[in-house]
Amino acid sequence: MISTIIFDLGGVLIDWNPEYVFRDLIPDAERRRFFFENICTHDWNVEQDAGRLLADATALLVAEHPDWEPEIRAYYDRWEDMLGGPISETVDLLREIRDSGDHRLLALTNWSHETFPVALGRYEFLHWFEGIVVSGAEKTRKPFADIYEILLDRYGVIPEEAVFIDDSLKNVEGAEAVGINGIHFQSPAALREILREWKVPV
Repeated sequence: MISTIIFDLGGVLIDWNPEYVFRDLIPDAERRRFFFENICTHDWNVEQDAGRLLADATALLVAEHPDWEPEIRAYYDRWEDMLGGPISETVDLLREIRDSGDHRLLALTNWSHETFPVALGRYEFLHWFEGIVVSGAEKTRKPFADIYEILLDRYGVIPEEAVFIDDSLKNVEGAEAVGINGIHFQSPAALREILREWKVPV
């Protein structure tokens, strides 16, 4: 029986995309792709999710790529503009689970501890969770086992009675490696059907 539902945030409940800023800053699609593949890369960004300070991350890239300094600084100067808003259909699902009162609700997110307070202030539904584990505050991140163990220990969750929802397959596999049931998020409609199979009232 599932007693606890654990949500990822970005890509599941919150739309976040740096393209919202950089489509205007770097209009040329090829140049923009080069920027994300070689300057402000995924690997660079996830280090902030694991606790590296934004100022240190920015200074590192500016030193390595001085010709790109305005664009590099814009990444965090305009970070709030990368938030596209709530994914309303998934928020509706979250509300239904909350209102039923049948399951504990937790969140586990890869997110910089410096920017996460912005989301907390902006999205009221983040306060529906019993607790949220933020990777940047823990100095580790998904899909490493220790961050899942932090959540399990902190909130007394039995892994076999929990299900974790994430849009990253690697992160779902990380949860499954420590015994948590996983759902790879594809769409709100698909998630609703899977949750019903788990006897979650949605």
